[in-house]
Amino acid sequence: MKKDRKKRLFGVLLIIGSSCLGIGLILYALNSNLDYFLTPSELKQSDENVVLSANTRVKLGGMVKKDSFFIDENKVNFEVTDFEDSIKVIYEGLLPDLFKEGKGIVVLGKYIDGIFYADEVFAKHDENYMPPNLELN
Repeated sequence: MKKDRKKRLFGVLLIIGSSCLGIGLILYALNSNLDYFLTPSELKQSDENVVLSANTRVKLGGMVKKDSFFIDENKVNFEVTDFEDSIKVIYEGLLPDLFKEGKGIVVLGKYIDGIFYADEVFAKHDENYMPPNLELN
């Protein structure tokens, strides 16, 4: 091979190799930030099929079950339901202002041995949400 052809071939292979490396890094970063969004019924079904590992972060969405909320020491305990199944949630931290029994909620955390250990709690509101009136003097 001539010198120019070798140089051109090396450049093309370098571009292809760096492109593959970049795409691989992007896919790895996307995979590590992937969160599954499941309802309690889907989460219990996946528990039976052993689809999720203990290290998998999951977003659990549903409604806070009525009469399930209580505080034990500094941990908040409640159940999330989709009106078919419910899952016990344990959360340590401050709850959002919109958190109420019977309202929509999304919790982010890990599902271990039938109990959901939440890292974050997001209260949902409907599209008709109105902020509380502020009295300005």
